[in-house]
Amino acid sequence: MRYIIIGAGAVGGALGGRLFDSGHEVVLVARGAHLEAMRAHGLRLELADGEKRLKIPVVEGPAELTARDDDVLVIGVKTQDTADVLETWGTHGHGTAAGGSGPGPAVVCAQNGVENERLALRRFSRVYGMCVWLPATYLEPGVVSALCAPLTGILHLGRYPSGSDTTARAIAADLTGAGFAAPVTEDVMAWKHAKLLGNLGNAVDAVLGPDDEAGRGLAERARAEGAAALTAAGIAYIGAEQQARTRGDRVVSPRAKRSSTWQSLARGTGSIESDYLNGEIVLLGRRFGVPTPVNEALRRAANRAARERRAPGELTGAERAALLEAAG
Repeated sequence: MRYIIIGAGAVGGALGGRLFDSGHEVVLVARGAHLEAMRAHGLRLELADGEKRLKIPVVEGPAELTARDDDVLVIGVKTQDTADVLETWGTHGHGTAAGGSGPGPAVVCAQNGVENERLALRRFSRVYGMCVWLPATYLEPGVVSALCAPLTGILHLGRYPSGSDTTARAIAADLTGAGFAAPVTEDVMAWKHAKLLGNLGNAVDAVLGPDDEAGRGLAERARAEGAAALTAAGIAYIGAEQQARTRGDRVVSPRAKRSSTWQSLARGTGSIESDYLNGEIVLLGRRFGVPTPVNEALRRAANRAARERRAPGELTGAERAALLEAAG
């Protein structure tokens, strides 16, 4: 299989780098300064056991590649960019098999949130969800850090909307050989909804910082709202005890990892994924009559910070007070 990593940031860079280093065919897809840095110097992948400089092929888009029947498109962009990515790759010969018929490439959504798989299934027939427990950082062009040990990450994988197949098992085997745990599950979205609850605190980390005592309370309340909304909607998710048993001490980082939302603010990208994290809970709350004031306040605050290209934690005292008041 050829792995095309669309969005070679923190997660995508770590996945692509580890797969390439273990002998698999990999192409990274990036843009801007990150693309140019990797073209010039390769990907610098910082791991728990040392640093690697990997000369992985890197492209800007599908026009630079010829589609193959064994392609696996791994989507690593933030959800707000997913629709554009799917349109681009689905309309440049990668939406069907290389011969113009058949099921086309496998598409793996290695992303936070639960909307990406639904978007992908509109254009591609073979869609897989991946629940990513992979603390990684991308803040500098050409450099990705994934410092956990003894495993680089745990990646639950399954067919969307449910089930498993030989492709899922083959991808899982490749990932296992590359330093990950990759359990194949029949209900990957239950894992992804559990991860969604954990990600509801990302906006707190981004706009208030991890050491803000009131912020820690907001994150707990956001997760409580999320659990209530999922329950009201009849959506199953994996409980905290089972998550802890699965992860155990197999993914341990020597330093704290900042959330993907924090990293977006730190890089000044101008956009953020909170509409698909906190916003997912707001949507469910509106549909099923569950109040979600904390998630709505966090969604608004994170969007404003991204739009104004603020640094993480860059709130005035008045803005912090207003956020806490809006959250109730």
